[in-house]
Amino acid sequence: MATPYTGDRVLGTNAVIAEIFAKQLTDLPAELLEHILCFPVLNHIDICNVSCTCKRLHDVCHGRGKVWAHQYKLRWPRLQRFYQQNESYDWLKEFKTRHMVGQQIRRTVESISKRFFTEVPCVGQVLGDSFAEIESLGAPEHFCEDELLGILNSDKRKCLTLKYYAKKILYFLRQQNILRNLKVFLERPPEQQSAIEGAVLVDQYCNPLADVTLESISAQIEEITDKVKKYLRVKNATHPSLRASQGDCFVLENLEFQRQVICALNAVLYDQLQYKGNERDYYNPLNSYIHQVLLRRTGIPISLSVLYMTLARKLGVPLEPVNFPNHFLLRWCQNQRRSDDIYDYVYIDTFGKGKQLAAKECENLIRHQVGADYYSAISTSELLLRMVGNLLNIGKRGEGNEKSYQLLRDSLDLYLTINPDNVQYLLLQARLYFHLGIWPEKVLDILQHIQALDPSQHGAVGYLVQHTLEHIQHKRHPVEPEVKRRSVPEHRDVQYSVGLIMKHKRSGYNCVIYGWDPKCTMSQEWINTMRVHQLSKGADQPFYNVLVQDGTCRYAAQENLEPHSAPLEIAHPEVGRYFTEFSDTHYIANEELQARYPEDMCKTHRTVEELYHGLTPNSGQSPEPTANFQEHDLLDP
Repeated sequence: MATPYTGDRVLGTNAVIAEIFAKQLTDLPAELLEHILCFPVLNHIDICNVSCTCKRLHDVCHGRGKVWAHQYKLRWPRLQRFYQQNESYDWLKEFKTRHMVGQQIRRTVESISKRFFTEVPCVGQVLGDSFAEIESLGAPEHFCEDELLGILNSDKRKCLTLKYYAKKILYFLRQQNILRNLKVFLERPPEQQSAIEGAVLVDQYCNPLADVTLESISAQIEEITDKVKKYLRVKNATHPSLRASQGDCFVLENLEFQRQVICALNAVLYDQLQYKGNERDYYNPLNSYIHQVLLRRTGIPISLSVLYMTLARKLGVPLEPVNFPNHFLLRWCQNQRRSDDIYDYVYIDTFGKGKQLAAKECENLIRHQVGADYYSAISTSELLLRMVGNLLNIGKRGEGNEKSYQLLRDSLDLYLTINPDNVQYLLLQARLYFHLGIWPEKVLDILQHIQALDPSQHGAVGYLVQHTLEHIQHKRHPVEPEVKRRSVPEHRDVQYSVGLIMKHKRSGYNCVIYGWDPKCTMSQEWINTMRVHQLSKGADQPFYNVLVQDGTCRYAAQENLEPHSAPLEIAHPEVGRYFTEFSDTHYIANEELQARYPEDMCKTHRTVEELYHGLTPNSGQSPEPTANFQEHDLLDP
């Protein structure tokens, strides 16, 4: 009989059953024992218990063996891509580390709502301290990301607040990693900076939660390259580009061979695949993201030029980017040697289906004359500045909502990473952060940098420094939020409560209540603009803060709302900030919202029981948000 082993227990308890089980196993070969202990029904606690029963099973369950390797893969399958198949790992140590990191990440995420519920939940403001806490763990980044993804992929209707902040942390973590990659990219020699890789980094930074990788983009470009080669083979079966293998770097010396590639590229890209310039929705930021250009087959001149230039170079035609005003172009040299004469080039308009233009014909695109400097080739970093500048301008054109502010912040981050001493954009970044009330300490750092670069900005800098210091002082003495109890006499007219799914009688939109006032608290200007006086009770009635299915946030009069006859989930990006669960007929407020409205959930439960008693539970299926949260879009009283 095996001698009981008294080693330390790792994660489990109650080894009695395991000991009885072990006595029947100890005589089996080690390989068979490993096979048995890798059965899917056994979890890590079972393995801990088994390994504590006797020395024989403790040795079989050693850290570098198959048993703990199996447990690790079973528990965290997404992490397998980070391990080499032929390498040896201490899987028990990896398991413990990953388990510890997961617990700490969850504690951090759970604490965020308590700290930031009363403030506008901008990513940077919410995550500054939290990111520092996660960094202090010293844990592998992929462990942190895996835990956050695990939270996001859990039960769709539950843990909504946890998911809300996990998503923000994941957004922030990925952006920090992408920014580091961009800095490494910019440190390379110019000839090693590919336009497509730079475009992917811009895309990734603005869409950190999307599955965008250089590998996936390159694979799609390779597919288009193969189509061009197939077309080229029909036209000229002996063309030298057909002999090139994937990854080869070569230049066709013969201009006629280059012309054949350009003709084939135009035929495939514009005729077969139907790529085109997006004239109808030119200022949509999706036009600047390379993964969206490939998906939607449309874009603006610069994004289409990056794709076109990448394809041409893979087939031996060295096209160059041209920073032409208001209309990005490519140029194609018609001489054997590189020339400084603008008339030695043909200019390609990728937005215009690859149309070839002589130098002065380009001016017809913008309807005014320009100097020779505008026909010069630019570097990859200059191309990225132009691309990010387009996104910056789109952000400025936005409607002052969360989406446009986020785009503005992201594009400023990118621009200042590429060109860190641009005083104009540093000042814009400081003003944006000040306006949003986020990261006041970072605002002071930016202002100090501006003052060092350009002392003439002391007026604007001084103003922002003074008010930023006031903001920091105010944050140190926060005002406690008002607690609203339904039982007090002045709230007796409030019929509805937080968490109820409602329908607007006039506009027909579906929404969920996340707050209320006994009377309208908006300014007189807003009351006049929204014609509140035309309501039967005017502003002298309860008004409700509601999250609307279309992604907006509105302020609605009580007389215009009614409980929804068939309650459904509200697909709004801010739902998790206020609610922790959707329960078929209503939302359950999180601790922070319940603290502000301590008597509302009881009222909500009573209302739901009266309205929907016996109602078949809703499937809970709802479309993804079709619009973005608008903090000040308080419409339809």
